[in-house]
Amino acid sequence: MAKVDKGLVEQLIEGTISREDARSLLKMDQKDPERFWTYLEALQERVSWDDTILLRITDHLYIVRKDGGARVVKCDCGQEFGDYRVNWKLRALIRLRETPEEIQEVYYPAHACPDPEWVVIREFYCPGCAAQLAVEVVPPGYPIVFEMLPDLDRFYQDYVDRPLSDAKPDWYQDRTHEVTAGWAKGEA
Repeated sequence: MAKVDKGLVEQLIEGTISREDARSLLKMDQKDPERFWTYLEALQERVSWDDTILLRITDHLYIVRKDGGARVVKCDCGQEFGDYRVNWKLRALIRLRETPEEIQEVYYPAHACPDPEWVVIREFYCPGCAAQLAVEVVPPGYPIVFEMLPDLDRFYQDYVDRPLSDAKPDWYQDRTHEVTAGWAKGEA
């Protein structure tokens, strides 16, 4: 069984891997059982903080385990977005594009632009480093999309065969409603 070269994993993360090397990773006869750990190790070396990365969820965001055991979403820059079970977008900076002029700034040519009566464009940015983290094109008034709520305990137990030491049955639940309910009560 071939072991994945960490240098190739780093190139894959950076987007500098050659087509030939990417193809060789895809066509491995048998996948390296350590490839996930090699990937996490390469990710951990790229950030300046020490919290343990459990899973990468976007180019800049990770679910990490804090020293006290909390699992939070964290940006490359160190900005934290809170409990991973709450939609991180609620704590991001949001730019809303809702006029034809605003939409044409990112769509070209003009006739390819979506109709602002039908859609708005939401851009989500990190308050810490201003990195663009996500974009949604949705009908006006549509709820913010919670794209990723992984069952980390099951993933670590069943797919990478290394159960998390703090696994509990109540970890896997969407808690976004608790935040928005607090807003309705005037809580920050």
